[in-house]
Amino acid sequence: MHTNITGKTIVFVHGIFMNGNCWKQWMQFYEAKGYKCYAPSYPLHEGNPIELRKNPHPDLGKLRFKQVVDSLAAFIDRLPEKPILIGHSMGGLAVQKLIELNKGVVGICIQPAPPKGIMSFKWSFIKANLPIVNPFMGNSVCLPGVKWFNYAVCNTLTLEQTQIVYDQLIIPESRNVPRTSIGNDGKIDFKKPHRPLLFIAGDQDHIIPYTLNKKNFEAYKDRNSKKDFKLFTGKSHFICGQQGWEEIAEYISDWITGLR
Repeated sequence: MHTNITGKTIVFVHGIFMNGNCWKQWMQFYEAKGYKCYAPSYPLHEGNPIELRKNPHPDLGKLRFKQVVDSLAAFIDRLPEKPILIGHSMGGLAVQKLIELNKGVVGICIQPAPPKGIMSFKWSFIKANLPIVNPFMGNSVCLPGVKWFNYAVCNTLTLEQTQIVYDQLIIPESRNVPRTSIGNDGKIDFKKPHRPLLFIAGDQDHIIPYTLNKKNFEAYKDRNSKKDFKLFTGKSHFICGQQGWEEIAEYISDWITGLR
């Protein structure tokens, strides 16, 4: 497939329990390189995290992954050019779906949540994810505690460091976003030709083990479509915010430049 890209627009896609605020540092980093950056929040996720923790939207618990993708696609359709897509965690899977829908010129999937059919039986994956998708909790909104967040996401940080991140960024989430993302809402056509994809993993990631990212990457079968995989050592699931995040941002920037 033709891979050359000329555009200078980036859309950042956040993961669950966060909103567009989490991309502030990355937006500044890429704006300094001449990019026009956007970080839209999922439906019912807009606002100050402190206020959202106190008063989650009454309809939040019903939100599905497909509604997230549809909302992002509609946002992209209003832009003057097709963007570069950079997503983390559930946002990484959203980028995979958006690339499949031909909504981006390239897709960068940082520790993406697994699509339908890609599974891990690693204990850290089960331990971190089960409290969120718990089928007995119905449509109740999920707001995990700091200890869960430290184990699942910030496991290379101290509990005190995690508390600071939690207070700044964490918001309540719909359990139906991750539940439906591993079902038909998150189905990827791995045989379909696609725009260039870069998968990034962290070797210390508990909630989305790097082996799961590798399976996801390897599932793409079109030999004429460009795909790359990069593993960073010493990185937890908080790869985009923990100390040294600039190394990942710079690697991605260089990878994009290599396509021009």
